[in-house]
Amino acid sequence: MKGRNMTRWRDPAKDPRQEPKSNLITLEGAERLRGILDHLSRVKRPALSAKVGEAAALGDRSENADYTYNKKELNRVIARIRYLTKRLDELQVVDRLPAATDKVYFGAFVTLEDEEGEEMHIRIVGHDETDTAKRWISVDAPLAKALLGKALDDEITVKAPAGDTTYIITDIAYRDPATGAR
Repeated sequence: MKGRNMTRWRDPAKDPRQEPKSNLITLEGAERLRGILDHLSRVKRPALSAKVGEAAALGDRSENADYTYNKKELNRVIARIRYLTKRLDELQVVDRLPAATDKVYFGAFVTLEDEEGEEMHIRIVGHDETDTAKRWISVDAPLAKALLGKALDDEITVKAPAGDTTYIITDIAYRDPATGAR
């Protein structure tokens, strides 16, 4: 059977999309998601509803591209609002520093040095906050899991597609959620 709804079969036991995601988020990440939700529900949705109403008033909807496009966009925005509302209810906001700031925990800024002496700066954040440009990795990522609970000068080994990579932790820092300062 062929069709656009056919997808590749994946073994549920090995499918990374089926792994449970942590529900942790930093305070600034939660504020950013709330801002997006507020913008979508107070600005974007009413504007799209008005566009759909104007396009519907023009008559025949079956050949009205403006109506079709804006209706699809409105449905996408409504689905995103529904998802964000549900997701924000599930999330646990981490709004304080850990008791031991000399070890790597959620929210840490970590500097790693690999075998060639190259440094890499990362931050461990929630699944909803990951950003490759900033090098913010999910707490569920293999590198983050290997780092959690480790201290300064500890050596970790992470399995990568190109082979095992060893890192040494050279710096650990945290941003104070109340002030935003490191």
